[in-house]
Amino acid sequence: MVHQLAAVDKRAKIGKNVVVEPFTNISGDVVIGDGTWIGSNVTIMDGARIGKNCRIFPGAVISAIPQDLKFDGEDTLAVVGDHTTIRECVTINRGTKAAGQTRIGEHCLVMATAHVAHDCIIGDHVIIANGCGIAGHVEIGDYVVMGGLSAVHQFGKIGKHVMISGGSLIRKDIPPYIKVAREPISYAGINSVGLRRRGFSNDKIFEIQKIYRYIFQMKMNVTQAMNYIEKEMLPTAERDEILEFIKNSPRGIVKGYGSGKE
Repeated sequence: MVHQLAAVDKRAKIGKNVVVEPFTNISGDVVIGDGTWIGSNVTIMDGARIGKNCRIFPGAVISAIPQDLKFDGEDTLAVVGDHTTIRECVTINRGTKAAGQTRIGEHCLVMATAHVAHDCIIGDHVIIANGCGIAGHVEIGDYVVMGGLSAVHQFGKIGKHVMISGGSLIRKDIPPYIKVAREPISYAGINSVGLRRRGFSNDKIFEIQKIYRYIFQMKMNVTQAMNYIEKEMLPTAERDEILEFIKNSPRGIVKGYGSGKE
């Protein structure tokens, strides 16, 4: 299943039923899971760990060394989870000694020309649209959808189930379950359509909406809103996840619309 015009190092560990199209180059320290299809003119370099049933389209470069001046040749990884699709000309750099790896989860779609830099950790079922740029050390939760041509500042954090408008410049952290848009990037409501598609009940969506109403729409700063939520709302997994995310955001979260506050 490896085309005779592909260059595959004999040390590479290739699973069953893997297809490698012509003019693709696979280095020695590479592992590729069963059933994966690799298109033509793909470059997979040392440190790549690619899961089962992935699809990697022409021109992609997986596990090139980081674009980081602190990188000193250490052995690191670029991990791609099962059932993930990497479209044309995507670049995914491997990690540095800071984290040791760059990781993309399972069932993800990374569209054409997107870039994922060193030490990023991306969850499952994430969609990264065309031309997005994700700087180093970024963390992205499960089920995030990034609109095309968006850019994320290094060390940024994006919570689960977030929807990001196309062309966004993300300089602040984005807590889970919300939509963000405009320039500068700001809260644009909760991601109710996405949450319903993923099985959240109307009651749960209303609870999340109520939490963010206190954070972004009432005449309170974020600290006051969090104190109020902790006192007045019963603990739930979603409430605690939102509060924990905000508490652990050294960069601070996006502002609320019309408030002018961060």
